[in-house]
Amino acid sequence: MVRAAGRAERPARTSVWLEGKAPRGGAPRGGGQPSGLDRDRITEVTVRLLDAEGMARFSMRRLAAELNVTAMSVYWYVDTKDDLLELALDAVFGELGLPDTESGEDWRDQLRSVATGYRALLVRHPWVSPLIGTFLNIGPHSMAFSLCVQKVVRSTGLPPHGQMGALSAVFQFVYGFGTIEGHFVQRCASAGMSQEEYFRQAMSTISEQPQFSVNFESAADLMEARGGDTVEEMRERDFTFALETLIAGIETMVARGADTP
Repeated sequence: MVRAAGRAERPARTSVWLEGKAPRGGAPRGGGQPSGLDRDRITEVTVRLLDAEGMARFSMRRLAAELNVTAMSVYWYVDTKDDLLELALDAVFGELGLPDTESGEDWRDQLRSVATGYRALLVRHPWVSPLIGTFLNIGPHSMAFSLCVQKVVRSTGLPPHGQMGALSAVFQFVYGFGTIEGHFVQRCASAGMSQEEYFRQAMSTISEQPQFSVNFESAADLMEARGGDTVEEMRERDFTFALETLIAGIETMVARGADTP
């Protein structure tokens, strides 16, 4: 009972980045571990496993087997699985090539750059989407991305009370678009089919169902109108048009003085 009460009094863990602990180096007690094992190496392999097998199959035991060490050896470098997932999440944000916000480049081009990069990140690493909503996501790479985005939106000319709304409009759109795209790509890969094969098979199946015939014909007209010979081309056109619509909306609000709440 004392132990349970003691645990209840401890503050909940909020983030690996707020623990105030320096990364452990060296080998865990007991030795016999491969040279070159450290937190960076463990994080790197974690990202690779999450990319290859997804969140559902990931475990500390699976990671340890991939590293050819014991599961307890991994815990020498990280305290919990959640800590490791946070580290992996921040690591992939380090892949983003962020524009120089002091370069004087037009904000529209910079916004296109960061939005396109963020979309690609979500598609390349489908496991990132749920983790963004699970953790505070305040690692150094994630914070660099956030700061860059804030500076780009600030340079649009929107007043302060409109900047967060514009940021939300653009990056929640990109989050949703990239998440759905990433899951679709993953589903196609799991089925052993290309995106084009999967899409055509799905459309063919739907077209054969009488109850969906009207909706299918309407959707087919829209798909033909938007252009593109492949699923990837159609998706690219959709993303570009949607992003340009949001940019035009920001321009309109700047011209109005963003008086509308």
